[in-house]
Amino acid sequence: MTVLSSEQRKLLSDVVVRAREVVEAASGQRITALGVAADKAPAVLTEEERAVRVGLRARAHQLGSIDALVTEAGFEHWHRMLFARFLADNHLLIDDQFGQPLTMDEVAEYASETGESDVWEVAARFASQMLPGIFRQHDPILAMRLPVEARQELERLLDRLSAEVITAEDALGWVYQYWQTKRKDEVNKSERKIGGADLAPVTQLFTEDYMVRFLLENSLGAWWAARHPESPLLAGWEYLRHDEDGSPAVGGFDHWPDQVAEVTVMDPCCGSGHFLVAAFGMLWRMRAEEEHLTPEAAQDAVLRDNLFGLELDPRCTQIAMFALALEVSTTAEI
Repeated sequence: MTVLSSEQRKLLSDVVVRAREVVEAASGQRITALGVAADKAPAVLTEEERAVRVGLRARAHQLGSIDALVTEAGFEHWHRMLFARFLADNHLLIDDQFGQPLTMDEVAEYASETGESDVWEVAARFASQMLPGIFRQHDPILAMRLPVEARQELERLLDRLSAEVITAEDALGWVYQYWQTKRKDEVNKSERKIGGADLAPVTQLFTEDYMVRFLLENSLGAWWAARHPESPLLAGWEYLRHDEDGSPAVGGFDHWPDQVAEVTVMDPCCGSGHFLVAAFGMLWRMRAEEEHLTPEAAQDAVLRDNLFGLELDPRCTQIAMFALALEVSTTAEI
């Protein structure tokens, strides 16, 4: 697998931290200009802007404050761009008319030809065909247009990330931790008791791949090895530990179910989905072998029956959903 080097991680961190500063400042500027916190809409608003304002006021009421709306808007606008870039660089941003993968340059050409001003809105429309729960259409937050100069700076930040960074298997996993960098530092420096809204930024830490693999291979993998000692899957698990007799060092988990279809993998603090993605890769191969399923059928079965995740911060679940969808899409042709 390909993982980010220390230099690439530093670059990704710098880009994400700066992107949050830019996009939240721009979101706050637009929310103020739209008069979301005011009782009456500014007279200068167009009918379209008035409709967006109504939706934003409802979302602010739902979130509990204008500050929370600014944070939510910043997250949604930046991650719509970032996720579209992830799809494009992994050849998964599909033209909804011809079914062909598009690069971001091709999306820009399409937007220019059709007279659409926001390239990322066009990209999101294509992406929503595959991931409607993540690239939501008609969301008032995303209908709020950011200032042109802010969009241009966000695009410049994205351009700093090479395809090698975007396609590294751990890149998406670092995104949320870096998004919370400044917020985490602020909370820690305040020395106040951590709770409520402070809990997520302080406790969200990306678990590196070797840790995830070690834990899963010596739990889920050990369970499989005890029941299928001749399985070819064992050769690919470098962290699985054995006793002298060749049995799993941690035991065979005799109290677990006997069939993969009955095994539940629940991550109650799923973060950006690193454990879920790795478990998915193990589980679908197990089910394919045990039930003689095609890769596609095995993957569908695992998503339906075996994997579950919970998170305190709904933004994490969005990233976890995207990470899992990206993994499914990139393994669908195996």
